Amino acid sequence: VQLVESGGGLVQAGGSLRLSCAASESTSSILAMGWYRQAPGKRRELVAGITTGGARSNYAESVKGRFTISGDNGKNTMYLQMNSLKPEDTAVYYCNAVDIVAGNVWGQGTQVTVSS
Repeated sequence: VQLVESGGGLVQAGGSLRLSCAASESTSSILAMGWYRQAPGKRRELVAGITTGGARSNYAESVKGRFTISGDNGKNTMYLQMNSLKPEDTAVYYCNAVDIVAGNVWGQGTQVTVSS
């Protein structure tokens, strides 16, 4: 399975963006998906995760109440709605999938820049 992110860009503080992660094939073999981010000089961190079917989701404390993760199995796509963005949200955002066959799969990343 391959993952392709889109939706990143430049936004002012307080603004919103929606990231998309499209899987190249059916998500039936995927156990869970998530969004990670990595800012310059920092380690990659989990932003939000969701189990296949959306039964469970979890968020980093820093984004709770502002970000929402969701999925559309019919479109093999996962989303991250980001509201009330802050400059500290600036990072490269990566889509991740835990696949029964392929293991841990990463997208190429999409840049999110929040200006103050």
